[in-house]
Amino acid sequence: MQISVIILNYNVRYFLELCVFSVQKALENIDGEIIVIDNNSSDDSCAMMRERFPKITLIENKTNAGFPKGNNIGVAQAKGEYVCILNPDTVVAEDTFEKVLAFADSKTDLGIVGCKLIDGTGNFLPECKRGVPTPFVAFTKVMGLYRLFPKSKRFGRYYAEHLQENQTGKVDILVGAFMTMKRELYLEVGGFDENCFMYSDDIDLSYMVLKTGKSNYYFHETSVIHYKGESTVRDGLYMQRFRDAMHFFYQKHFRTSFFFDVFMTIGAFLFSIFKRSQAVISNRNIEDYWLFSSNEKLVLKVENLLGKKVMMVDSTTKNNLNSLTNPSVTTTEIIFDNSDWSFKAIIEFLEHHKNKGFTFKILPQKSHFFIGSNSSNDRGEVIVLENK
Repeated sequence: MQISVIILNYNVRYFLELCVFSVQKALENIDGEIIVIDNNSSDDSCAMMRERFPKITLIENKTNAGFPKGNNIGVAQAKGEYVCILNPDTVVAEDTFEKVLAFADSKTDLGIVGCKLIDGTGNFLPECKRGVPTPFVAFTKVMGLYRLFPKSKRFGRYYAEHLQENQTGKVDILVGAFMTMKRELYLEVGGFDENCFMYSDDIDLSYMVLKTGKSNYYFHETSVIHYKGESTVRDGLYMQRFRDAMHFFYQKHFRTSFFFDVFMTIGAFLFSIFKRSQAVISNRNIEDYWLFSSNEKLVLKVENLLGKKVMMVDSTTKNNLNSLTNPSVTTTEIIFDNSDWSFKAIIEFLEHHKNKGFTFKILPQKSHFFIGSNSSNDRGEVIVLENK
């Protein structure tokens, strides 16, 4: 078997359904398996999995075992030569794994492969390629020095800015939302450290792999949506957990100091203020709805749900969006009917039309909801249609 895709879920039932369906599509021409581990969710995630995906391996933990242990449990059941650690709030393209596996097989020094991640608005997520967060590097991140001095190599290490977003190459640290590596190597380094705090587990695993002499790679030739805000709202609590995670990592691999702790505290405070201001800016009202679909009955169903007129956009009009609205004046929400649009086409559209006044939702094939996120700072949105 070529690959085992490990998806750890906790209370994101609708995002999980979308994710698993996209992975199924991406594995159609690959000898692979999907293993879903549920960390004792209180929603109907497990019931959905049994009904919608009865042939997929589902491991139901009786407690919330945490990110490291949950993934380790999944990898222990895996049979693939490679394992891919994948967040449940992601969407992969139909050719993602074909491209990633071909790239991985071409490297003799392979550690971990990560790919290009975008948020639900199509914007690049810089954390998908990072440097080792030494105390100085973490300080430049928390204090925002990489923003103040964008051309500085010294201050650009946290987000591995020696590589552009559309440039493949070696990096130190990859993000746990998408990590592909040989299963044998994962087991050799002990997998995720189950003593890790939240947010340091992927940093620690990446660093442990580097210590074996292997190289980690950022691979830009496939893009994956990561509805980042669904995993954690980026607020003051996030920064507190980030600081705790850095302490764990430093205690394991480096040294910490009183002055660094003070700087991290100040940085966490400033970061929380900045993120709150960004959340207000991104909270715009939707004025127009477009459904990218050829299903007229679906248009009526969405109109009844929203109580607003919905424009059906078919293949003859989708390529001339500027003639339909002025995005600088209104905010238009585009809903993709996955029965007509492949995941790859949706992802490419998001990237091409990012920051043009559009928000985006996806209606998965054979599902009764559409889903997405208008900001990487906030949780995603799920709109449930009339069931079945």
